[in-house]
Amino acid sequence: MNISKKTGRMVLAAMFMALGLVLPFITMQIPAIGKMLCPMHIPIMLCGIFCGWEYGLVVGFITPLLRSVLFGMPVMIPGGVSMAFELATYGAVIALMYKVLPKKKWSIYPALLVAMICGRIVWGIARMTIGGITGNGFTFSAFISGAITTAIPGIILQLVLIPPIVIALKRYTKYDTLSEEK
Repeated sequence: MNISKKTGRMVLAAMFMALGLVLPFITMQIPAIGKMLCPMHIPIMLCGIFCGWEYGLVVGFITPLLRSVLFGMPVMIPGGVSMAFELATYGAVIALMYKVLPKKKWSIYPALLVAMICGRIVWGIARMTIGGITGNGFTFSAFISGAITTAIPGIILQLVLIPPIVIALKRYTKYDTLSEEK
């Protein structure tokens, strides 16, 4: 990989991290809306697609922890730590899935769905583990509520926004994705 491509990935990854830090400000006046819209998820998934699984994993892991330290939201334990594992999974899985799927416009959808399922499972495992350590139980109904029921608007938003963004950026950039070796 040449230096300019590596620099480009690092700059994009930093931009996606900055978006992950800033987008929640749109919903922070009403925290329940933030939990429903999942604003940090979108830039992390885009980071995975355009920068590669390594950047998606690292940016996904760091962003919620950094946001917790800088702004106090999400609360570090259990929210920030659980989200760190969840978003790291999103960033890595979407990149890996997108890379192995055929290079068609529709390929973003299965990559997105698999990443969303894997990330939510990892989030549930992290919450259950943290709950066991801290003595605060995490039930299956809490998992369903947090991972699916409450997040339905965010899931829809991700399915509506991410594919057209990826398709548009692929159309107007010289690289199919920066994560591919050309």
